[in-house]
Amino acid sequence: MGGIIDKAKAAIDAVDQLGDLAGKIFTEFDRDRILRDAEQCEEQIAKTPNLPLAGMLVSIKDLYDEAGVATTAASKLLKGRSPAAEDCDVVRRVKEAGAVPFGRTTLSEFAYSGVGLNPHYGTPGNVFDPQGIPGGSTSGGGLTVAHGLVDFALGTDTGGSIRIPSAINGLYGFKPSRLSVSGAGIHPLAQSFDTPGPLAPDLETAITVFEVISGQTVPALDASLAALRIGVPTSGFVDGLDDRVKADFASVCATLRDAGHELIDLDLGFIAENAILNKMLVSAEAYKIYGNDIDKLETCGDPRVLTRIKFAKTLSEDDLIAAYAKRTDVVSMFSTAMAEVDVMIAPTLPMMAPKIAEVEADFDNLNAMMLRNTGYLNLVDACAISMPVPVAGQPAPAALMIGAPHGHDKAVLNAARQLDPLFD
Repeated sequence: MGGIIDKAKAAIDAVDQLGDLAGKIFTEFDRDRILRDAEQCEEQIAKTPNLPLAGMLVSIKDLYDEAGVATTAASKLLKGRSPAAEDCDVVRRVKEAGAVPFGRTTLSEFAYSGVGLNPHYGTPGNVFDPQGIPGGSTSGGGLTVAHGLVDFALGTDTGGSIRIPSAINGLYGFKPSRLSVSGAGIHPLAQSFDTPGPLAPDLETAITVFEVISGQTVPALDASLAALRIGVPTSGFVDGLDDRVKADFASVCATLRDAGHELIDLDLGFIAENAILNKMLVSAEAYKIYGNDIDKLETCGDPRVLTRIKFAKTLSEDDLIAAYAKRTDVVSMFSTAMAEVDVMIAPTLPMMAPKIAEVEADFDNLNAMMLRNTGYLNLVDACAISMPVPVAGQPAPAALMIGAPHGHDKAVLNAARQLDPLFD
């Protein structure tokens, strides 16, 4: 028996040890399929060694089409769909690069929340707190990585759905530029915002996965690379931070200054002032997908998600035309504001992860808070990574977000390469 099959068997045994938690992490977990894929991967690598993802296990968010499996978006509405005829582009690419699919993971229904609640499968806690939210919408994917079941997870990010669970569970989560990775064969929520990307336990794995799914190369750092010019928002992203996040971000900034990087104040208040555009446009695009199923969703859907979809009914066509035009302006304003810096930084989240019970009691406010900082960068069509920053005496690390305008993926990832060692 080969090493990849052994690895898959060990990971399957680890899932079995999770008990009821496994049902909150996976929407589908076919042990036989996993072992068949592992066997095929052994044969593939024997013929083509040195593949970039050789033998890595990857969990797949239940939005990505896999041949022979129904894509359900963790919703009862889509439970009876026909199996996909073929792998989506991203799944095909990671398999060609040597990865082994390892189960389909849960998410907030339709990927439409930042906290990770799902009434159909149950809501798992995060890796640091069984009572704390896992972060959404890629909740199951984040936990497969955090619990060491897989080498990386495939998620999607519409308003922060890769970066939020990464931040909460101490992972690296990269939201690429929206047009840099194919969305073909990935069930949409709002295609003007949706972005596939990886969640990983380390930075280099996240970068390698990005290279595979995007077809781009991120060259290694030049040893003589100059200090970075880093933008630090003076409002919006840093407003109303809880005490822990505020102190952690101040410490991060001090570390960067001490390392010789130049921190430059950025006025990005215009993003916060236009944050309603996210709510309007995502709701409108989701309604185009699910509007004909509203009556069914009244009986089988998550009422919290349904309310967000139905918000679109309050908007006129003129409202939406104006919103799309305004978003175009805001994207341009962000590019202008970033012209004199290499990247910007902010806390990934304005608060530490609340308890599941707290979110169930106050969903609208806490979901909005968890989505706030990440969603600001989705609004301006940016690329961004969340990376963990260990904090002495704290089990859960801080989470630092590094962002830049659309198309600057390599700048963001190489900035992460420069900054990450400062926090070891």
